[in-house]
Amino acid sequence: MAEIQSLFVTRLYRAQLNELGKKKVDYDELNSSCLAIAEEDEAGQAWCEANGYPGYTSYSSLDDLPWRFPIFAALEKVLDKHVAAFCEDLGFDLGDRKLKCGAFWINILPQGGMHASHIHPHSVISGTTYVAMPKGTSALKLEDPRLPMMMHAPVRSKKARAEMQSFVYVTPQVGEVLLWESWLRHEVPMNMAEDERVSVSFNYEWA
Repeated sequence: MAEIQSLFVTRLYRAQLNELGKKKVDYDELNSSCLAIAEEDEAGQAWCEANGYPGYTSYSSLDDLPWRFPIFAALEKVLDKHVAAFCEDLGFDLGDRKLKCGAFWINILPQGGMHASHIHPHSVISGTTYVAMPKGTSALKLEDPRLPMMMHAPVRSKKARAEMQSFVYVTPQVGEVLLWESWLRHEVPMNMAEDERVSVSFNYEWA
């Protein structure tokens, strides 16, 4: 009998954020905080306008959200636990160091907004927790990292298993957290919903 193994697996971590941590994160409060920050962050608004970014992101304007707002400090504490669980699954040997959150930012995509394909350099684990996901909004699109090396390979059948597809679409729910290794290319396709898609993204570095 032939034996077929899966090698060099790409892992995706998905969980309800509040499954871990003693203090639960209130997503209504988190949503209100994100919207209030977006309204007041003139530097962030200016960056988005200058760079043609639809909607709003705090990525280039605010780097101290956990210090400014207690809800983000509470969020970071719970995320620490999820990242630790993911690292254990990945088999990382961190030695006497650990992964620490190095960046936290808000994303608000209106109808027609999108986030082009990208990776997160200089970090180990990246992820997002989902604050507002109106019906019909865009999923997260993940790309097979081997895609540029496949050359003359035929396309995958639509019936192929999820782990065999070149692109995988994941539709998160409010309150979920998704984690992946930072080299994994991903994007947010165009938001077709009338309401805004709100999320908080983050990078963890090996400190």
